[in-house]
Amino acid sequence: MNWNMKKVLLTVVLLTVTMTLASSCKQNTKAAEAAAAAAEQPETASNEGMAPDFELPDLQGNKLALSSLRGKYVVLDFWGSWCIWCVRGIPKMKEYYAKYKDKMEILGIDCRDSEVKWKAAVEQHGLPWLQVRCSDEELPTIGHLYGIEGFPTKAVVDPEGKLLKVVVGEDPAFYTYLDELFK
Repeated sequence: MNWNMKKVLLTVVLLTVTMTLASSCKQNTKAAEAAAAAAEQPETASNEGMAPDFELPDLQGNKLALSSLRGKYVVLDFWGSWCIWCVRGIPKMKEYYAKYKDKMEILGIDCRDSEVKWKAAVEQHGLPWLQVRCSDEELPTIGHLYGIEGFPTKAVVDPEGKLLKVVVGEDPAFYTYLDELFK
């Protein structure tokens, strides 16, 4: 291969990489802007800053509404048995549930699992907190309301129903936040 052909090939590769990165950045920016806009948009003018309410089936098939948990802090844990970071985070979540269960409730919201896999995972991991399942049909709506960009995503809701914090990923800062909140 002569030098001119190498230069042309290198130029094509660099252009391809640049275009791919630019496209990826543009998509990430659009997703971040959409999530930020959704988080800033209240459901109604009187519900500004409130966590969007939803109702999903629990392990027994009964509907559980987020609003029914008012009066206590609630950690919404969007997870799935297929998510390695979700599963790796279970021991820490159990530790914090034991530490603060008198001050908060955890609501595990399973996503992208079949009902059978979800129930098996809850049993296998011995999850002691409330559990509901978000179907594939409901996930786009609920995911948009909470700005879910990845799993796990944890959201903290105060006793009045205000959305305080959303953390994407298994981030130690989430647990530091809980420690500060419950001092």
